[in-house]
Amino acid sequence: MSHGHHHHTLAPSGQGTVMLNIGGPIGALIINTGARLQGHEIEVSPVEDTGRRTHAAVRARYVRSGVTFCVVIDSLPEGRYVVWQDADTPLTQVEVRGGAVAEVTWPAHLVPGRMPVPV
Repeated sequence: MSHGHHHHTLAPSGQGTVMLNIGGPIGALIINTGARLQGHEIEVSPVEDTGRRTHAAVRARYVRSGVTFCVVIDSLPEGRYVVWQDADTPLTQVEVRGGAVAEVTWPAHLVPGRMPVPV
């Protein structure tokens, strides 16, 4: 087993390839963005523990109606989460419910504070 930095893949997902670990008290969050944010990472944290952050990169996702760009974060214990605009600025809060998928739309005029993931 290797430890250390994990690498994100920015390759587009194929139809039906996203598997979510949700159920019981565990939910997921989708952050919809525009195409220009592909590769940028977006962070979220529990409202009550803003130092405990997780992040994921914006990727192209192919769906029946075409392509969408978003971040998918699963395995989130239900509760209220902060979506971070940058390291110090919260963008919004969202309620994640167990067994469900919450959604947020990233404002088109904002670029996340985290740099794009190197490919």
